[in-house]
Amino acid sequence: MLGRRSALVATLTGGALVLATLVPYAGAAVGAPGDRLAPPPKVPTAVGYGGAVSSVDADASRVGLEVLRKGGNATDAAVATAAALGVTEPYSAGLGGGGFFVHYSARTGEVETIDGREKAPAAMPHDAFIDPETGEEYPFFPDMVTSGASVGVPGTPLTWEKALKKWGTRSLARSLRPAAKLARKGFIVDETFHQQTVDNQERFAAIDSTAELFLPGGSAPTVGSRFRNPDVAATYDLLARKGVDAFYRGPLAAEIAETVTAPPKTDDTDLPVPAGWVTTDDLAAYTAPDREPTHSTYQGLDVYGMAPPSSGGIGVGEALNILERYELSGMSPTEAYHHLIEASAISFADRGAYLGDSDHVDVPVDALLDDTFAAERACGIDPAAAQPKPVAAGDAYDFDGICEGPTGPGETARDTENLETTNLTVVDRWGDVVEYTLTIEQTGGSGITVPGRGFLLNNELTDFSTTYRADDPNRIEPNKRPRSSMSPTIVLAEGRPVLAVGSPGGSTIITTVLQILIERLALGRSLPEAVAAPRVSQRNAASTGAEPAFISTYGGALKSLGHRFAETPELGAATAIEIGSDGLLTATAEPWRRGGGSALVVRPAD
Repeated sequence: MLGRRSALVATLTGGALVLATLVPYAGAAVGAPGDRLAPPPKVPTAVGYGGAVSSVDADASRVGLEVLRKGGNATDAAVATAAALGVTEPYSAGLGGGGFFVHYSARTGEVETIDGREKAPAAMPHDAFIDPETGEEYPFFPDMVTSGASVGVPGTPLTWEKALKKWGTRSLARSLRPAAKLARKGFIVDETFHQQTVDNQERFAAIDSTAELFLPGGSAPTVGSRFRNPDVAATYDLLARKGVDAFYRGPLAAEIAETVTAPPKTDDTDLPVPAGWVTTDDLAAYTAPDREPTHSTYQGLDVYGMAPPSSGGIGVGEALNILERYELSGMSPTEAYHHLIEASAISFADRGAYLGDSDHVDVPVDALLDDTFAAERACGIDPAAAQPKPVAAGDAYDFDGICEGPTGPGETARDTENLETTNLTVVDRWGDVVEYTLTIEQTGGSGITVPGRGFLLNNELTDFSTTYRADDPNRIEPNKRPRSSMSPTIVLAEGRPVLAVGSPGGSTIITTVLQILIERLALGRSLPEAVAAPRVSQRNAASTGAEPAFISTYGGALKSLGHRFAETPELGAATAIEIGSDGLLTATAEPWRRGGGSALVVRPAD
C-alpha cells in the first residue's frame, strides 16, 4: 500500500509528460542573412535526474546547469542564474532591483525565505509622485516611472550574498564569474529584447547613460546582433573582489545615490525625470531580513510562500483555502474556472484591505490564512452566478465561519505594478529547492542606468499607492517596502518537496501561480500542460483579464454565468519544477509567453 507522500506524488506525476521541443528562432531578418546570428534554442520542458534549472533565458539556464554539473547546490546555481539574467534580461532584473528568495533544505526539511525587496529612502515624502508645478499626480507612464523619485534602495546584491552564506557552497566571487564572462562575450539579441528596447526608446533616450548603453547609434539593438555589456561585467568583478559592501558603501554607493538624486537626463528630453531621495546612508542601512514563510494547506499538501511585504503568499494561500472547500476535480471546466475566478476576486479584495509592509502596518497574516476565515469568505460564491465585482473585503479581526451571504460591493485597488520581473526555479541532486522571483519593476525599471556601471535602477516605489491615504496599508512611508505580488511557492508532501513554481507579471503573478497550482493539483493536468494552459486573471475588478485562447475556449459558458472579460495578450512567464518520488525531475518553462523559456536537467531521462 502506498504511503501518504507516495500516493500524493503518484497523483502529482500521473499526468503524461510533455517531452522537450525546440522553440524555433522567430526573429525578423535584419540586414543580409549572413549578418544575423540565431539565439540559442529554448527547450520549455526537460525531464531527468541530478538537478534542474528553469528560467526565461537559455544562456542563464545553462549557467545554472553548469553550476549543478560541477557540484554546486541549488543556491549556488540560483545566484549564478540570477546574475546571468542581470545580463540577458537587464530590463526585468539586475543589481539595481530586488526580490524574494524561497529555499527548501533537504537536510533540515525547512522552508526559509529572504526578503530582498527594495526599500523607500528615509527622506521619502508622502507626495513623492505629485508634480509640484501642477499639484497633480505625474502621468504614470512614461513620466512617473522614469524618475529618481521611483527608485528604492536595491536589495538584490545583499540577497545573493546572504543566500550563499546561509545555504550555498560557493563564494559570491565564483558565483558571479559566469555572468561576468557572459556580459563580456555578449548574448544574441532576440525579438523580445529588441521590442522591449523599442517600447522604451523614449524613456531610454531621456537618460544619457541609458541611451549610451541600450541605444547604440541611437536605436535599439537589431535582432540577431550581439549585445555586450562590459560595464556590468566590471561591476560584477568589483563585487567579486570586495563583496557587496562595495555596492552599499564606498564609491559605487555614492554613484548610485548621485544618479538617483541628480538623474543624468539628456538636454533634449521632454520628460521631467524628477529626482529621488536615496542617499549613501540609505544604502548603508539596507538589510535583507529573514521572513517566516506563509503556510497554507491544499488537499493534504503544504504550500509555502512569501510573507509581507509580498502579498503573494497570502493571496495564493487564501484562494487555495477557499477553493479547497469544493471538489474541483469533479467539476466541468466552466464550473472549475468559475470558482477559481470568484475565489481570486475575494482574495484580492482582502489583499487591498490588509496587505502592506508588516514592519509598518498590522497585517493579520494568520487570520487571512485561517480556514475558518476562508469558509466565511467562500459564502459569497454562488455556484450558478458570478458575484458583482468588485467585492468587499472580509473582516479579518472578527469572523466565525458562519455563512452570511455576499458581502456587498467593494472597491478595486489601483494597480500600478508592471507586468515584467523574472523568475527562476532550481532543484539540486541533494533535494534542495530554490524558488526566486527578482525584478526592477517596469520593463527597464526607472530607465536610469548608473553611469559606467552597466545596470538599470528599479522604479519599485511606484508599487506604493501613489496617492497617499492614511488608512491604506500600502501608503507611502519612509523606510517602508512597497507591497509586492511576487509569489515564489514551494509545495511539500509529508515534508518533502513535490513542486516549486513562480512567475513574473505584476499583480497577475498571484493569479498565474494560483492557476498553475489548481491546474496541476486539482484538474489533473501534467505540469507542462498546467504551465501552457490559457490563463485567466481576476483581481477584484469589474472585468476579468484573460488570454485570447481562454476566452475562445471557456468565455462563452462563463459569460452566461455573468462573467465579463478583458482580453490581454499574455499573462505571466512561469517557471516550475516537479519532483517525483523516485527523484525524476520535470523542469518546465513557458512554451511561448515572453518568447518562451528554457528548462534543463543534469541527466536527461531516456
